[in-house]
Amino acid sequence: MGAERTPRREVVTGAPAGRTRTALPDSFAHDDLVVRKLMRRQVRVGLLACSLLALPLGLFPVVFRLLPDGAAGRGAAWLLLGVAPYPVLLATGAWYVRRAERNEGDVSGR
Repeated sequence: MGAERTPRREVVTGAPAGRTRTALPDSFAHDDLVVRKLMRRQVRVGLLACSLLALPLGLFPVVFRLLPDGAAGRGAAWLLLGVAPYPVLLATGAWYVRRAERNEGDVSGR
């Protein structure tokens, strides 16, 4: 139930930490072009990753149709559903992350 205090003021007297980037007035059009190019590359990589996932996973119904009836077919179906997709997902995800980071590094100069 004490009196409310006024917030304490902080004064920054040093230079900002890290790198600072000064933009030239005519570089805005260049930056816009670079961002558009990066977005196109990222969309292309994303669509390719989706198609790389859709192709093997989309063939599962065909594989299930070819499996024999009975206990061996059911066991193989569960094995395909429980084990087979994960290496494909992991490899495609790792490939996508590497490509996306490479695309961004090309733009930022890293």
